[in-house]
This record gives sequence, structure tokens and C-alpha cells, in this order.
Amino acid sequence: MSDPLPVRPPRHRGIYLLPNLVTTGAMFAGFYAIIASIGGRYTDAAVAVFIAALLDGMDGRVARLTGTQTEFGVQYDSLSDLLSFGLAPALVMYNWSLSALKDFGPPFGKLGLAAAFIYVACAALRLARFNTQVGVADKRYFQGLASPAAAAVCMAFVWSVDKAGLPGSEFSMVTAIVAVLVALLMVSRFRYFSFKSLPLGSQQRVPFRWVVVAVLLLALLIMDAARVLLVGFSVYLLSGPVWTLWGLATHRRRTRRSAA
Repeated sequence: MSDPLPVRPPRHRGIYLLPNLVTTGAMFAGFYAIIASIGGRYTDAAVAVFIAALLDGMDGRVARLTGTQTEFGVQYDSLSDLLSFGLAPALVMYNWSLSALKDFGPPFGKLGLAAAFIYVACAALRLARFNTQVGVADKRYFQGLASPAAAAVCMAFVWSVDKAGLPGSEFSMVTAIVAVLVALLMVSRFRYFSFKSLPLGSQQRVPFRWVVVAVLLLALLIMDAARVLLVGFSVYLLSGPVWTLWGLATHRRRTRRSAA
């Protein structure tokens, strides 16, 4: 009788440290934003969300540059995004402003809670839809407002008002409208430019004027980062509906001309 074949021990499946460490940093920034808002440090909370967005843009690039892309990293990044760009902005807005709606009566208090929850739910739906369309969607565009951009609009609004020394309670109704509007744009079918086709690689060249534009933007951010970010991301927020509706109108005009 022959000896039995040796049983191979199961292979240990590790994870790559560097890109997941960057993702963890983004998650911590989102977590810190929640803690800062509970403590009433709303500017710190808003800045933390922007730091999370910056790190979120880095982890994918780090993974591609180092050849360490994995399915684990993709799923981990999505969970980090839900915390940093879904739960954190909603709680910051609630602690800063939406909770003050209860002063108008119990129904309005529920409205503030509902607005914050709608934002979280739409961020989760947006991320789930994005994950299911990764292999088939056009990488040049996002379908619906991306969650980091949505969080940037909301946090730039919080940052600008708080920097002006105004209490968030005076903007509770405006905050509710902003939260719900941004949430619905996340799950909309409007197309937003993804900026993934821009020549940002180390081997790609750009015209000299783009360097000048970058310097001017940096100077504006140094002067008043909160308002510059609010204006910039608000324009991007509006670009989706305008671009999509303009494209539909142009397509209809071409169809009518061809049919005539």
C-alpha cells in the first residue's frame, strides 16, 4: 500500500500594506471628522473630510503604480468611502446645523434626522452602484455625483459658514436642502466628468498654461480655501445636470435635422 500524499497547508493570502495603509488613513480622517463635530470643532471636521478625499485619491494611484491592486483593496476602499464621505459628512451637518431644527418643533426635528439619513443612504447606494458598474462604465464619466465630491460640497459649506463666525443653527433649513439635494444628485443619472482622462501621469506633458492655472488656483486656496472650494465644487455639482441636459438637447436637434 502506497504512502498517502502529503496534505498541503492552505496558502496564506496576505494583503498589500502600502495602498491599504493610505485607505486606512482616509478612514481615520473621516472618523476624526465625526469626533471633531461632536466636540463642536466644525472647521476641523470639514478639513478632515477634505484630507480623507485627498488620501482617497492617492490610494488607487499608489496601488496602480506599485502593481498592488486587489479585490480586497477595492472593497476596503468602498467601506472607507462610506465612512468618510457618507457617514462623516452627514453627522457633521447634523451636529452643526440639522439638530437645531428640533427647536421649531418635533416634526422639524425629524426632518433634520431624515435629511442626514437620506444623505448616508444615497452615499451607500451610489457606492454600491459604482462597484457593480466598474467593468462596464465609461471611465471618463461618473454616473451621478461621486461621493467625495458630494462630501466636498457639504463640508465646504460648513467650513465657509463656520469660518465667518455664524452659528449653524441659523442655516438649519438651508443645510437640510443642501444635504437632500446633494444626496439625490449622487443617485441621479447625470453624467459628471471624472478627470481620469487628464494627463496627470509622470510621462505625460501638458501645455505651459496649465502650470500657470495651477499656480493661480494654489494662490486662491492660500487666500481663502473655504470659499474657493465651495465655489469650485458647487460649479462641479451644477456641471452634471447642465452637461447632461445640454447633451440631450443637442442630440434631439441632430435627430430632428436628420429626420427632416
